[in-house]
Amino acid sequence: MENQVLTPHVYWAQRHRELYLRVELSDVQNPAISITENVLHFKAQGHGAKGDNVYEFHLEFLDLVKPEPVYKLTQRQVNITVQKKVSQWWERLTKQEKRPLFLAPDFDRWLDESDAEMELRAKEEERLNKLRLESQGSPETLTSLKKGYLFMYNLVQFLGFSWIFVNLTVRFFILGKESFYDTFHSVADMMYFCQMLAVVETINAAIGVTSSPVMPSLIQLLGRNFILFIIFGTMEEMQNKAVVFFVFYLWSSIEIFRYPFYMLSCIDMDWKVLTWLRYTVWIPVYPLGCLAEAVSVIQSIPIFNETGRFSFTLPYPVKIKVRFSFFLQIYLIMLFLGLYINFRHLYKQRRRRYGQKKKKIH
Repeated sequence: MENQVLTPHVYWAQRHRELYLRVELSDVQNPAISITENVLHFKAQGHGAKGDNVYEFHLEFLDLVKPEPVYKLTQRQVNITVQKKVSQWWERLTKQEKRPLFLAPDFDRWLDESDAEMELRAKEEERLNKLRLESQGSPETLTSLKKGYLFMYNLVQFLGFSWIFVNLTVRFFILGKESFYDTFHSVADMMYFCQMLAVVETINAAIGVTSSPVMPSLIQLLGRNFILFIIFGTMEEMQNKAVVFFVFYLWSSIEIFRYPFYMLSCIDMDWKVLTWLRYTVWIPVYPLGCLAEAVSVIQSIPIFNETGRFSFTLPYPVKIKVRFSFFLQIYLIMLFLGLYINFRHLYKQRRRRYGQKKKKIH
């Protein structure tokens, strides 16, 4: 006896963009589901209200749909999703006004139009938030980019100051004291580059890219660049003095340990020898560097007085000539004030790193 062709129970619900149909058939085999000329055709072998038979139905939709239905088989039913061509709310599912007897609302998924709009807005907001996060990058991606950027910055500075340090050391061993007097012409271009790039370090601290305090970084940047660009850079008479060698050598002596320490920190590495050098070398070298800077300022005062460079006369009726050496004397006071601030900052850093651990009280 041939199996009868029967119609299954079908339940439906909608959203603005989709239609959902639930066909009450279990153990479905060989489902044939398609859409042609805006009509959904369904035929499948399965167990329904009339037992194990071939069930089929046809539904002509109220409005246009996309002809690619998506279905999923479960043990108890067949779930079909159909995309509307235009996102809008339908007053009913089928073109014919009278609802087919086998068709009923799916109250498990049913929403009225206002609820569906709220759901649609929530989904759209979720989609926009996801796009916004993707455009901004995930926190892990941003952290990786920041570490990569800081690693490259510290690498470039390390290479620059290493070149200066090695150049001055080799020249001293070959030429002896004679190397002191042409230091500026040998390494000034690289020192200009490194000190201009050091502006980035202060900016990083100011905008929160690094956790370093701004003031010590700013004091060092302004102090070094004043010596380099004003005292040495504008006065040819200063460029041939031995003090240039000591200033440049002491600056680079600190940085060849500081920048590789920061590089390794970017990749979460801690080399104990380098860490100790980074927190210890400054103790003798930093005061010596400030002393060398002070000597360079003192040596430049008579030159600035003689040439009158950067000096000016106050306008009438005062008409007093203000020598640049007056500002240099003020700078000397500020130099040692900056030494105190930075020395205190570096000492605190070292104490946090190597401070004595409190003994436990029994």
